[in-house]
Amino acid sequence: MARIDPIILSEGAGTRLWPLSRAAYPKQLLPLLGSQTMLQATVDRVADAGRFNPPTLICNDEHRFIIAEQLRAMNVEPADIVLEPVGRNTAPAAAVAALLAAAQDADAMILILPSDHRIADNPGFLIALDKAAKVAAGGALVTFGITPTAPETGYGYIKRGAAIAGIEGCHEVAQFLEKPALAKAESMLQAGGFDWNSGMFMFRADRLLAEMRRLAPEVVLACERATAAARRDLSFIRLDAAAFGDSPSISIDYAVMEKTGRAAVVSADIGWSNVGSWSALWEHGQNQGDEKNNVTAGDVLLDDVSSSYIRAERRMVAAVGVEDLIIVETGDAVLVAGQDKAQGVKRIVDRLRAEGRDEASQNPRVYRPWGYYEGMDHGNRFQVKRISVKPGQKLSLQMHHHRAEHWIVVEGTAKVTRNDETILLEENQSTYIPIGAWHRLENPGKIDLKLIEVQSGSYLGEDDIVRREDEYGRDSDS
Repeated sequence: MARIDPIILSEGAGTRLWPLSRAAYPKQLLPLLGSQTMLQATVDRVADAGRFNPPTLICNDEHRFIIAEQLRAMNVEPADIVLEPVGRNTAPAAAVAALLAAAQDADAMILILPSDHRIADNPGFLIALDKAAKVAAGGALVTFGITPTAPETGYGYIKRGAAIAGIEGCHEVAQFLEKPALAKAESMLQAGGFDWNSGMFMFRADRLLAEMRRLAPEVVLACERATAAARRDLSFIRLDAAAFGDSPSISIDYAVMEKTGRAAVVSADIGWSNVGSWSALWEHGQNQGDEKNNVTAGDVLLDDVSSSYIRAERRMVAAVGVEDLIIVETGDAVLVAGQDKAQGVKRIVDRLRAEGRDEASQNPRVYRPWGYYEGMDHGNRFQVKRISVKPGQKLSLQMHHHRAEHWIVVEGTAKVTRNDETILLEENQSTYIPIGAWHRLENPGKIDLKLIEVQSGSYLGEDDIVRREDEYGRDSDS
């Protein structure tokens, strides 16, 4: 059997896991269930070179350097990292993936995987893939159904139809159902014959495109134009913004799977979850919880606490005499919610967005291709940042119209360019960058460079940057 082309979708903001997950750094880029991020775990799932080609990732432009760095940390060389100029849901992403794959091999077998799912049973996952590949080779559009373990109201459902001969656990799809009310979910669980809709798919590229041209022609047309006009940018493929923006924003379920007569489902019991809420993380952590069913992460101190999920990112969190709570602390926000209200976190994010607050989308730590910076303090005409630069990396040659900067090295060695002058700074040494001076910060050493930056001036926004040279092809603060 030909090798499979994995297509990993890194989309969405994971708002129900706020304040840890935000638009600028969503849940798939976080190590929520172990040392690997969820994206890295997904890439690991398709690492067998005998079974899979290198993965293609389709992601938000804003996350490109973070994703590239997480792949480098795994020593993974992707087939491509495709940048969406605007979010358009899963149907356009699948169309782009099929077009790119078909350009290399019209019969290419593609596997669509969200990057933010947990799968506990990887051997079982591979068995399900083998079944799906056999069905898809015959022209079916295959979705993966998950054997339900509870009357879950947060997932869509698939009603299984006639069995497909010769492949155990494979059926035609009789019906896709929206997320049900509790009573409906309970009745489906009792009746049997239903699976959770996992959002994972497998099909031949040519067959998907043929069905999309028939059922969602406006999506394919926009994606054909977007890929034809795409351009290379460093190691990324940038889809044409105007063309891709013309595509409707629609899921592959609505655009194709619910309308096609070729849909099939492979049922699997593989320890799957989309990790869609803090309560889901509490449930996943039960095997590591304490005797009172508490799951903790970070510096947490408990006294007379039960059935709670408590996470500390920057400061110690203490809880006394509470039960059934979600408590999550980050550098700039604290969430407290009842376990049974965890899905309501999205409403808080919606309110923050409506009020234009940075906490809705931005993290205290802002990642850049060279490292990261993190706000520590700010006030009238000043702010203080912690900056970390990776070995061998450097910031752009830039200047500011409205602010001066003081740099204090606390670890490593800094190579500083200031107009026509270049100096080396060691630990506990500092320098001053006047307003209007062209300057650059570089790490020539073998360990991370860490420094404190104190900015002062009339305007301290990140858009007060004029770049003359940049290793990463940026023309803004991205």
